[in-house]
Amino acid sequence: MRRSMTAAAAIAVALTAAACDRAPGRPAADAVHARPDTLVQFGALYRANCAGCHGPDGRGGAALPLANAVYLAVAPDAAIRHAVATGVAGTSMPAFARASGGMLTDAQVDAIVTGIRARWANPAAVAGLALPPYADPAGGDVDRGELAFATYCASCHGVTGRGGEGGSSIVDASYLSLVSDQNLRSTIIAGRPDLGAPDWRNNRRGGPAMTSQEISDVVAWLSAQRPR
Repeated sequence: MRRSMTAAAAIAVALTAAACDRAPGRPAADAVHARPDTLVQFGALYRANCAGCHGPDGRGGAALPLANAVYLAVAPDAAIRHAVATGVAGTSMPAFARASGGMLTDAQVDAIVTGIRARWANPAAVAGLALPPYADPAGGDVDRGELAFATYCASCHGVTGRGGEGGSSIVDASYLSLVSDQNLRSTIIAGRPDLGAPDWRNNRRGGPAMTSQEISDVVAWLSAQRPR
């Protein structure tokens, strides 16, 4: 009798183990488990790390669209990589590289940067354009910026920047606290087509495009509106 019970128990254990092996979601015995730090496919890396802010297709998110031909034409790879790797201090852009406290290897950061350009750059769309420089180390002038803002931006954002026809407040404290001066400059240059905001060429109806200095001056004025 005791031997019979032991045999029955052994059969039950075997059946239970077999059922577990077929449980939904359980990896197959021959499944290959890749280490997360070996993943260098742009699509997977972008979805996991970037899409939440920049949108699933590089646009439509809260942050600056990356699927923007003008932005990718003026922003050098080194600048994009630096932002991905080390983040942007004082903004919502975190650091992703391990060396800066993130989770991604250097190879994964490189895969994101090269993938952004490979997927969304469009040199033909900006061919022949006199593009403003990505950065302006000299900066701008607040007083001149107020005048330039009134000329190029007030028709949508209002004279004081607090909103007007076709545009929301651009001096909202929460917004300005989350963006850098470079982000402001990049947004003025590249626009936000996903939000109906034009690029640097179309801020004044019927007039010339903004100069690099005027862009810098507007950035200086907007920066001065941040809460201190």
